[in-house]
Amino acid sequence: MKLFLPSARAINWLLIIGFCALGYALYMRYLAVEQSPVGLACQAGSNTWLCVTRQITIALFTYSVFGWFALIVAALNLLRPSLMLFGVALAAACCGIVLYNIALSALAAGLLVLSLARRAPEPD
Repeated sequence: MKLFLPSARAINWLLIIGFCALGYALYMRYLAVEQSPVGLACQAGSNTWLCVTRQITIALFTYSVFGWFALIVAALNLLRPSLMLFGVALAAACCGIVLYNIALSALAAGLLVLSLARRAPEPD
């Protein structure tokens, strides 16, 4: 019985994906969402890319989109493990944990850990 364990190269790519998602989520939270001058400038009508992404980010975490998306993709990865689903769920969970969707994203991270104990899918 072979378990779903990513290779060393795949783990390196997953680390890059996770750290990039975590870094961008930290950037959005601390330099765009929580900064008062940025919020005031965006409410005053500034139409920059930062204001647009700030509005999209606020809309997404208000409705827990990051958490639900991470949970759904992690559950799919638990049912049928694959590196692509693992990477997408990892990125969504990192964004969700930083951007105020902690409970659902932490549950998704737990499902990702459980997926490592699953059998690898049979090649077609």
